Amino acid sequence: MAPAFDLTLYLVTDPCLTAQHGLEATVEAAAKNGVTLVQLRDPQAHGRALVQQARALKALLAPLGIPLLVNDRVDVAMAAGADGVHLGQDDMTPQDARALMGQEAIIGLSVGSPAELAGSDLTGVDYLGTGPIRATGTKANAGAAIGPQGLAAVRALTLLPIVGIGAVTADNAGDVIRAGADGIAVVSAICAAQDVGAATAHLRARIEDAR
Repeated sequence: MAPAFDLTLYLVTDPCLTAQHGLEATVEAAAKNGVTLVQLRDPQAHGRALVQQARALKALLAPLGIPLLVNDRVDVAMAAGADGVHLGQDDMTPQDARALMGQEAIIGLSVGSPAELAGSDLTGVDYLGTGPIRATGTKANAGAAIGPQGLAAVRALTLLPIVGIGAVTADNAGDVIRAGADGIAVVSAICAAQDVGAATAHLRARIEDAR
């Protein structure tokens, strides 16, 4: 399976929200202030532009030892030399992604409930993205909010690492960790911040406090 990775503070990018500072500047500030994993997510970008973005982020993150994943697009991840992918329930299966990307890739899967977990083939999966914790405006098809209690219900059914996602902020990060998550994944809490570095450091501190 994949090499060791750290879900503690997982940044998922959003092209609209990173526009105020720029994608690379946002990711760099977050990476230098406590982010441990980055996922490039841009549903509107075409393949070529997405590959260029991924290559730029990989060049920025690799010297810092922070893995880069690409949302949904196995082809883009492979072309850009990214460290892995995060897949939804309707994307390529993790098993097929693993066959294409090899044993060194990090492969995540979105699971929103115990029922969805029970219906998922976890072959090739390294971690689960579970949520949304609260209703979120950054992903239209995210499903119903499950709260920390819903995450805890998924946690009870699997030994895979779990990252809680979906409107996670500094205010509820501790609740997500205490519910059994190995880390939190955030979009707006970092990408929309006026001071990205300070927001990242504050989130990281809340996680460590909860632990």
